[in-house]
Amino acid sequence: MNYAKRILATLALLPGLAFANEGGIALDKAPDRSNNLAALQNGAKLFVNYCLNCHNASSMRYNRLKDLGLSEEQIKANLLFTGEKVGEMMTTTMNPKDAKAWFGAVPPDLSVIQRAKASGAGSGSDYLYTYLRSFYKDDTRPTGWNNRLVANVAMPHVLWELQGVQAISTKEVEDPHEHGKMTHEFAGYVQVTPGKLDKLAYDTAVADLVGYMEWMAEPAAQTRKKLGVVVVLFMTLFAFLAWRLNASFWKEVK
Repeated sequence: MNYAKRILATLALLPGLAFANEGGIALDKAPDRSNNLAALQNGAKLFVNYCLNCHNASSMRYNRLKDLGLSEEQIKANLLFTGEKVGEMMTTTMNPKDAKAWFGAVPPDLSVIQRAKASGAGSGSDYLYTYLRSFYKDDTRPTGWNNRLVANVAMPHVLWELQGVQAISTKEVEDPHEHGKMTHEFAGYVQVTPGKLDKLAYDTAVADLVGYMEWMAEPAAQTRKKLGVVVVLFMTLFAFLAWRLNASFWKEVK
């Protein structure tokens, strides 16, 4: 293999190598919530109740939730708890220094996290949907939790009350890289303590939350798509008229 081919082969492997560093498990496909206002409203509620305690969404204002069909009164009554105004940004009151001391790192801003996590392994929504369903009990970790997608994650399982407590089970298999050596392989999750929601309801709630974060990353996405269709139709009509006008101008020229 010559030098150029080696470079191309290395570049082709980079997405897979980056994905492997984050746990190496396949991403589950996130359900589409882009046209489901009820699901997006529920996702916004979950986001405010469980995510804004530690994370900021400093590019999003509360009043933008009107685009999801919520009135100003509904936003004030259900999503504002610490005296914020409807026109303010969605930020946490947690001190960054305290966050770093507790978790080892400042929790990232979630405004565009859905777009930031997109990769060759799947969309950002697929990543978040898999991540929030992959926590398990691990008493060796400072928070008591670990995650199969992001090994040794600093973030605790903030949705454990809904999902309950789950552990992982393993099975002993032969190491594919070393003959005769046995290793342990993931065999599934075991429910230790039930949560407020069963598995289907929890997966639905996570899908709603992820759908909201996808919407939050680009609130004008649906408008952009509709406008794009209008522009394509206009350009098609314009091209047809220009073609016929050109034919009319040159029909007498031999």
